[in-house]
Amino acid sequence: MENAEGKPVAKAGAGLEGVVAAESAIGDVDGTNGVLIYQGLNIHDLAEHSTFEETVFLLWHGRLPRRSELDALRAELTANQKLPAEVLALMRSFPREAEPMDALRTAVSALAFYDTGSRDLSREGALRTATKLTAQLPVVVAAFERLRRGEEPFEPREGANIASNFLYMLKGEEPSERDARIFDVCLILHADHELNASTFTSRVIAGTLADMYGAVTGAIAALSGPLHGGANTNVMKMLLEIDSPERAEAWLSEALASKRKIMGFGHRVYKTEDPRSVWLRRFSQELGEARGETRWFQILERLRELMFAEKKLYPNVDFYSGSAYYLMGIPLDLFTPIFAVSRISGWTGHILEQYANNRLIRPRAEYIGRRDVPYVPLEER
Repeated sequence: MENAEGKPVAKAGAGLEGVVAAESAIGDVDGTNGVLIYQGLNIHDLAEHSTFEETVFLLWHGRLPRRSELDALRAELTANQKLPAEVLALMRSFPREAEPMDALRTAVSALAFYDTGSRDLSREGALRTATKLTAQLPVVVAAFERLRRGEEPFEPREGANIASNFLYMLKGEEPSERDARIFDVCLILHADHELNASTFTSRVIAGTLADMYGAVTGAIAALSGPLHGGANTNVMKMLLEIDSPERAEAWLSEALASKRKIMGFGHRVYKTEDPRSVWLRRFSQELGEARGETRWFQILERLRELMFAEKKLYPNVDFYSGSAYYLMGIPLDLFTPIFAVSRISGWTGHILEQYANNRLIRPRAEYIGRRDVPYVPLEER
């Protein structure tokens, strides 16, 4: 295959593996050494010291905020978290059995109708839209969870951060300070991961100069696929199936013998331990001990040991996160929407970057079909 100038183009690997498709200053994954950075800051430093709101500012602006800037962002997020009444009315019409990711995708698309600045793609306009989306996604997810149970959504509280507010809106109960902090760190850990499938989707859509709502709607659709989002839900389903640490080894032996995919292991980029799993492992253990329900962590640890011995595979970000969310009382099918509540910060960061230096993303495909096929008239076929 040749490019427009007639020069040969290198063939891409399946799934574009190893292909560099964009330049970005937002985040980087060093899969060999197990390092993840956001705008130059190590994920461990952010998990230890930062907050999700501070991380949002970092992803959008390329630096940590000053106190006044962080306060201003928090105020803007609070001011934009209330859903338009029309969108809430639309959500009331959704089937209760609808997949939460489908509900989120549809609600986000509808939000564009009620944002008069949705097509303002200037830096200032796009930042306003990013703020609205970041503030409203957790409200949409929590509201749908309430509505599908036949209950009224709880209004988001003013002054509470996104993590604490989300946990409150699910149940109407003030979360413990520790649960809120753990969830806040979980949001930080999932905020960005370079050019993953959903982020790449958002940049392709933004590259056409479509509005940010459209780009995020596409990203949500990409995340809903089981090969991208949803692995932590399947890890928790696996734990529920195993049920006890004593059954872990026999279960795994049978699963490997029948060539079942073991969820939560391996990664397309990391060849060593996923740095995010270090924190989620800690949270899974801590929450289990705090609630007197340690079997899930014990099963996870046994599987981790066995899988490394058998396959030399490390856990990924999904391996421990599901059990942490489960122990917080979060329904299994909300795990992927929670991923979106976090990743909206990275998606919007990449969309802002795409708008700022845009070129339509239009790769080539290697044609492998037939050539010079003669046309056969209809009556002769």
